[in-house]
Amino acid sequence: MATATAQNLSFVLEGIHQVKFEDRPIPELKNAHDVIINVKYTGICGSDVHYWEHGSIGSFVVKDPMVLGHESAGVISKVGSAVTSLKVGDRVAMEPGIACRRCEPCKGGKYNLCENMEFAATPPYDGTLAKYYVLPEDFCYKLPEHLSLQEGALMEPLSVAVHIVRQAQVSPGQSVVVFGAGPVGLLCCAVATAFGASKVIAVDIQKPRLDFAKDYAVTSTFMPSKAPATENAERLKRENDLGGGADVAIDASGAEPSVHTGIHVLRNGGTYVQGGMGRSEMNFPIMAACSKELNIKGSFRYGSGDYKLAVQLVSTGKVDVKRLITGTVKFEEAEQAFKEVKAGKGIKTLIAGIDA
Repeated sequence: MATATAQNLSFVLEGIHQVKFEDRPIPELKNAHDVIINVKYTGICGSDVHYWEHGSIGSFVVKDPMVLGHESAGVISKVGSAVTSLKVGDRVAMEPGIACRRCEPCKGGKYNLCENMEFAATPPYDGTLAKYYVLPEDFCYKLPEHLSLQEGALMEPLSVAVHIVRQAQVSPGQSVVVFGAGPVGLLCCAVATAFGASKVIAVDIQKPRLDFAKDYAVTSTFMPSKAPATENAERLKRENDLGGGADVAIDASGAEPSVHTGIHVLRNGGTYVQGGMGRSEMNFPIMAACSKELNIKGSFRYGSGDYKLAVQLVSTGKVDVKRLITGTVKFEEAEQAFKEVKAGKGIKTLIAGIDA
């Protein structure tokens, strides 16, 4: 693999466990409002690993070779003639989903639900694990001088967490229980704390994750037993002095027992947000949800203002994303990094880009 002579070296998924490095043409500016970015760092997300492992996520199936990656930051290398907010050399966090701006969800202010979304590394659209990538200027967020490009790459999972916590309408003084202490769950804890929650409790079945969470952005942690969800919920309430229940429960795991425990741990009138993707269908404690008159919401990616707020939270020191970065590997070691993430090593692994 000759990285020095490659124009636009890309990490391409061809099929299950089949990846290759391919030199593709440098992308062109087809819209006057677009920019070309030299991608510097890309985080490995669970969805990337899932495509590599299974070749599909739900109805999204990899039928043709696809560049992986969507958690990225980089440096502007070229700007379109109508670009006014960015210039060559600017360091930016990259929002990897381009909405059509014309459908009803887009016009209604919910562009994350766009009917024609072109999202990086979601078939059939290529991702950001390439030397160069094109985005509209308003989907690039300039990083303050004191923030690193590595931190910039974590704005994507942080924006997911911001959207989840905003969906929950977390406010000062509330108690929040977060199920799943992976990257998004940990960031949900951090954002809930930044929003003023007085109690933030992380729930997971892996002790190392809980140990990290305890030292990161929570007031306490909880490890469920193999007991029924109602019993775990009662113990969770009792051990954390939650009285009639928590104000907010967020599931960032997608695991059915977590969903059940989340519903049961809430107080009457509490709010439940589903952020984790699990099986397409599962059992649900509908009686508890109805009798408590819970507010139940889904959460999908990120929408208006989420990326901007994510950058502000890190810039002002309210959320620390640096501590989630386990390590950085060279672009040429991308496949090995995927294997290590699949094996559950570390929290967030970054793949370094190729310099222009």
